[in-house]
Parts: sequence; C-alpha cells; structure tokens
Amino acid sequence: MWRRRSMLAVLVAAAGAIYGVPLAGAAVLRVGTWNGIRGPYKTIQAAVNAARPGDWVLVGPGDYKERGYPGEAEPAGVLITTPNLHLRGMDRNAVVVDGTRPGAPRCSAQPADQGPLDRDGVEVFKTNTTWIENLTVCNFLDGTSEGEQVWWNGGDGSGHIGLSGFWGNYLTASSSYSSSVAGALGPCCGVNYPAGDYGIFSSNATHGAFTHSYASNMADAAFYIGACQQVCDQVMQDDQGENSALCLSSTNAGGYLLVENSECDNNKTGLVSNSQNNDDWPSPQIGLCPSGQTGALGTQSCTVWMNNSVHDNNNPNVPGNGSGLSGGAPTGTGMILAGSTYVTLSGNTVTHNGAWGELIADLPDQEAPADNNPNPCQGGTFVPAPGGETCYFNAYGNVSENNRLSGNGFFGNPSNGDIGLSTMEHSPGNCFSNDSVPDGTDPSDLETNPSYQPSGGMCTSANSGDQGVLAAQVLCDSQLVGPCPGLPGASYPRPDMQFSLPPVPSNLPTMPDPCAGVPRNPWCPR
Repeated sequence: MWRRRSMLAVLVAAAGAIYGVPLAGAAVLRVGTWNGIRGPYKTIQAAVNAARPGDWVLVGPGDYKERGYPGEAEPAGVLITTPNLHLRGMDRNAVVVDGTRPGAPRCSAQPADQGPLDRDGVEVFKTNTTWIENLTVCNFLDGTSEGEQVWWNGGDGSGHIGLSGFWGNYLTASSSYSSSVAGALGPCCGVNYPAGDYGIFSSNATHGAFTHSYASNMADAAFYIGACQQVCDQVMQDDQGENSALCLSSTNAGGYLLVENSECDNNKTGLVSNSQNNDDWPSPQIGLCPSGQTGALGTQSCTVWMNNSVHDNNNPNVPGNGSGLSGGAPTGTGMILAGSTYVTLSGNTVTHNGAWGELIADLPDQEAPADNNPNPCQGGTFVPAPGGETCYFNAYGNVSENNRLSGNGFFGNPSNGDIGLSTMEHSPGNCFSNDSVPDGTDPSDLETNPSYQPSGGMCTSANSGDQGVLAAQVLCDSQLVGPCPGLPGASYPRPDMQFSLPPVPSNLPTMPDPCAGVPRNPWCPR
C-alpha cells in the first residue's frame, strides 16, 4: 500500500501547498459578476491572457461563448499556456464555457445553434502545474478534428511527455448534440460526427488527477488518459461517465495509474485499457511499476482499477458508435483490457452488462502509425493482413481479483457472461482469483484451474483463452471487421438512426467553498 499513499500524498500536498498558502504576489483576475460585485474582465480568455504564473482566474456565473476558431494552432475556446495557473468557477453549474453560437440557449441541441466546428473547449497546452475547477464545458464539436471539452495537452502525437502537474476537480463536460447525418449538422441526435469527442482528456502528460467530475454524451470517451506509457502517475477518483461510446479510454497508458471509486453507466462500453499503434505512441500499454515502486495493492502492478461501480453499459444509442476503435468496442461490456499488460482489477462491482462484465483480449490493431514514430508497432508484432499490416498486441500479466460480478451476459449469446478471456498462449498469461461469477466465465474454469491462479497478487503462469467462439462473438458485437448479421446465435443491440441525448446536467455538486485557498480579493474577502 505504500506506493498508493505516496502518490496520493504527493498530489494532495502539491495542491494543498498552493491552496493553503497562496504564492506571494499572486493576483486574482475576476471574470463576470459574483454576489453583485463586478469583475474587470468580460471573457475568460482575456483574463487568462493577462494572468502571470501563480495567478488565479475566478469566473462568476454566466454562459461564456468563448471564441477560439478553427485554423488556429490550438483552436480552443479558452487556451492556457501560462504555468501554475488556477482557473476556477464560482459555481460549477452556473459557470458554462459553451461552444454554441452567440445568442443560442445554453448548450443547445439545435443544429442551427452549434458554433464553429473543430474546436476544443478549455485546453492547457504544454504547460505545467495547472488547475481547472468547478465549471461546465459543453458543445465543442469535432467535425474532422478536435472536440475535446477539457484537455491537458502535453504535445498530442509527439511521442513525448510535455506537461507535468494538472488537476481537474468538480468539472462537468458534456454535449447536447451529435448528428444523425454523417459529416453534416443534421437533426439531433445520431451516431455521426459532428459531435463532442472527449469529455475530460489528458495526453502526453504526467502527475495529474481527475476528481469529483462528470462527463457524458461523447463520441469517443467521457474520460481519456493516454500517451503516457509507463509514466502516467495519475489518479481518477470519484468520477462518473455516462452515455458515451466509452466511459474511460486509456491508450498506451500505464505505470502508476489508479482508477477508483468511480462510476460508469449507460455507456456503450465501460472502462477500457488498450495498446495501439497510432498517434498516441509510444506503444504498448505497460501496467508494471517503474523500478523500485509498488502499486496501490502492494504488488508490481501499478495500473489498478479498484472499488468502481460499472453497470448497465448496454447503450448503442451514443455518439460515435461504429466510428474507429472506440466506436467499435463491444456493446454491453463493463471492463475491457485489450492488448494491455499487468493491469489489476480489484474490488469492483460489475453488474447488468449484457455481453461481458469483464473482457480481456488480444488486440489486432489496424490503425496506421504516426508518421513521426521511429519505432511503429513497438511492443506488438507486425502480421500480414488484407489491406495492410496489423500490429498484434498480446494481453498478458493482468489479474482480476475480488470483483463482484452479477447479472452480466443477459444478451444470451454464446460465451456471454461475467468474464471472457480471448488470448493466445502466453507466459505469463492472465489470472483470476476470488471473483464472484454467478453468470459464468469463458473459458469456464478461469476461477478454479491452477493455471489461471495468481501468485502473490501477480500472474506468473502460462495460459490462454478462447480464441474460437468468444473471439467470434467479440468481433460480431463490435463489427470491427464488418457487419455481422449472420453469425448463428448472435444478437447484439445496434443503434437507432436517430435518438435523443440526455441534457447537459445543471444540478451536480459544486465545490463546497470556491474561495478555499484563494488570495484575498473582493469576491473572497476573508
């Protein structure tokens, strides 16, 4: 347990040091009005531009149509490039950074109300030690790119860590709109772009935390942590992801990465970790601890998902269904480890997912590597495939223990149940211990066969999974290779041509004291 306490202590101490003792000379720049006191700035970007390292930007209630247009180097409504900056709303639900056009209702779902496409909402670009807190971001849409609502960007596609130190607390990230017509602003809502792509997102970044936050209605993932391979050093805690293609997407992300006490529900698919040969290089995902460290459970596995509630992820009517690898994830699956290594799943409650509660599988990735990647398919194996090469990532070294699974597999297809393992023979393989699996596993003896049992919390024995029936069912559910109308005995939910999305929430818990740690100013006079 030492490593978990150490990592959380570092994050809490770093945040507490600045909250408790404001930096000498730190200014407070106020946007809008709070408690009848008007601040000097009308837009968030103007205040951010005027801020110096160590300053605070406080934002009063309002629907802020921040401009940021496509074609800029980083087309964000609010772009932060100043280090050691705090951006905090005074009311999570009333401070809205809104991607819809000026004059449109807050976070409108009407096609004509959408703002320019291909923008992000609030982006921190290659800048260390920043906070974004206590506000809502909505309707920044991906037409052909962008579409992140909140993004800590350490150099997307660079293959290097370019940002250290970030905190996202009490955030709401959502979109009320996705198109029912491919490539155009058609009637709402459907699986097509334009749509919001990611809710709360970090890439090429280390030493961060997402806490007390909510994201929904995303075409790729409500939350994303990626491109940090074995040095993520990140905590995701007390978060909720809903109504998205994925609740969490975690690509080439490992080392110390703790996802705990969070909820994933009503998504197409829940928590997902994977290796990919794409612009989030370098691959693969590596859950092993860096030298000399131990993970949250005292083992050499530092990527841990524990004590989460993952339920009712059976929703095909989400933006992005059928687009890319995330849109091709199998509907009705609670937790997926795809080409991932040395991840530990512990103490999670996984219920009412129609296909599989847990699925651990090798991943044949057909994405093209980044042009600037000098070592494509690192950690995988190139294999010939129709139309080009495939980078094959084995899933191994993963451990599932003490998870409570029930009510899974009710789609009723062959192999559906609590846990599925679809992997080639590998040493080490994947291990299972003391999971509650009343709805069965495939292979059927995952919890009893000695070759699947962990030793000292790690998987050390060679084993394999079902590469026949289960693999065929996963491909049919996902339709990654092509439509699957004819596999005997296969029935999986498919999306409607048009559907409704839940509105952007406006009643989530706000920060108890938005003046906590803020230097004295007219809004926080004490």
